[in-house]
Amino acid sequence: MAIWTRARRALRARIVALCTRLLTKPLRSYEQRVPNNLHQLKKALRKGDVVLVEGDQRISQVIRYLTQSSWSHAALYVGDELLKPAYGRSAALTKAFGDDARFLLVEAVDGEGVAISPLRKYEKYNIRICRPQGLRREDVPRVLSEVIRRLGDPYDVRHLVDLARYFFPVSLVPRRWRQAALRFGSKEGRQVICSSMIAKAFARVGYPILPRVVAESEALARPWWRRLVSRNGHRTIAHFREQPPALITPRDFDLSPYFEVVKFNHLADPNFSYRDIVWEDEERPAHPPIALAR
Repeated sequence: MAIWTRARRALRARIVALCTRLLTKPLRSYEQRVPNNLHQLKKALRKGDVVLVEGDQRISQVIRYLTQSSWSHAALYVGDELLKPAYGRSAALTKAFGDDARFLLVEAVDGEGVAISPLRKYEKYNIRICRPQGLRREDVPRVLSEVIRRLGDPYDVRHLVDLARYFFPVSLVPRRWRQAALRFGSKEGRQVICSSMIAKAFARVGYPILPRVVAESEALARPWWRRLVSRNGHRTIAHFREQPPALITPRDFDLSPYFEVVKFNHLADPNFSYRDIVWEDEERPAHPPIALAR
């Protein structure tokens, strides 16, 4: 019986490893639609911002199908937080990344687990910056420390394998199955996926991602004579119901009304003029080409 159990575990491990290799293989057809201005990006980012990434792997395509979104990965920007003496990582990070050690992300990555990455890693990817609106200054370190303490935790590979079963157009997958696929994964508390890890960090300070909000009308508890002179004797009460962090996907940060989309590339340049664009189909440009800001 013990021999059969070991053999079954070994076979399952090989299958998981094979699926992981297939799913994390880069797509040849990946295309970056807008060039990123890394200099402007570094200036625009703030600690606590969420960086959404359109990945170039097969699993990225699976996640985009399942979530009906462009975004398959999420990372939290921590900037130079890890260079603080309290973490004891300054020398090692400076040696590994040089000046880029001041512009770091914490992310959950297959094959690495929760790891530190330089912002430059995603320079050639389609990305989006989502900023938590009104996040209190004193709560930012709490959000950052929550993901930093997870460094080294393993990635939830089983979650990838479960998603792999749905590697075909999302319209063919019943809605209840799509949600069930996102509920699967390891039962071990230390294993994480990118978006759920970040969602838990914001949940620590009570910051919403994409909660279910139910609005109800409630009579105002005021004297009758005040209700007579007021225009409306009722008020709207919003009841928030938190969505489980395990069900948070990268697109939820994009859809959330509590996160602001930050424009950072050359299109956000205040001196940009659409009249200066030189289109490729023009025979003789009327203006000189636009140079991307540095």
